[in-house]
Order: sequence, then structure tokens, then C-alpha cells
Amino acid sequence: QVQLVESGGGLVQPGGSLRLSCRASGFTFLNYYRDWVRQAPGKGLEWVSAIGGSTNNADSVKGRFTISRDGAKNTLYLQMNSLKPEDTAVYYCAIELQEGAATGLFGSWGQGTQVTVSS
Repeated sequence: QVQLVESGGGLVQPGGSLRLSCRASGFTFLNYYRDWVRQAPGKGLEWVSAIGGSTNNADSVKGRFTISRDGAKNTLYLQMNSLKPEDTAVYYCAIELQEGAATGLFGSWGQGTQVTVSS
């Protein structure tokens, strides 16, 4: 069974940085893309970033966030720099449902980690 556990969230001031981690068990990356998705207060889910054969980021975080992964550790990372209050959200990691494709359909989700950007 696949389990995903996010960590690294917390309270940070505007302009600060955080690094999120997502450790997977019962699963290896193989040819599946992995994603970060977030939900801000009062808003719906927003796709943030994806990594597989290539990487891609939402326009709202481009140039500030960097996605990466360590295949040997089955761990996904999201380095977040120049954080803004608008980045406040619960951040979830996910595994794409379809092998070799970034479709936005996910087969597995973590429980999420809270990121709060405030002075």
C-alpha cells in the first residue's frame, strides 16, 4: 500500500524560505510523475509543481519554487524561496495516476503540511 507523508511546513515571514519533503513508502518513482498541490484559505485546490521526465511549475510560483526528488529515498522536495502571504496554504504531495504522464489525475495523496507566511 502506498503511503505519503509530508513535512517541513511552518510559520515563516514574507521573503523567507521553507523546504517541504514528502516521503513515500510502498512505492518507487519508476516512470510516474509526482506533484505538489496546495489549498489556500477560502480557495480550492491549486496545482503547484510536477516532476517526472521533466519539471513544470505554476506561473504563480515560477522562479521562486523548485521541485526535486531523491529516487533512492523515495522522497519528493519543494524548495520555496521569496515566500509571500499568498503562498499560505496546506501543501499536499501526490503521485500521478497514469504512468509517464502529467495529467493532473492522482492515485495517491499525502495528509498535507501547513505553510503560513505572515509577519
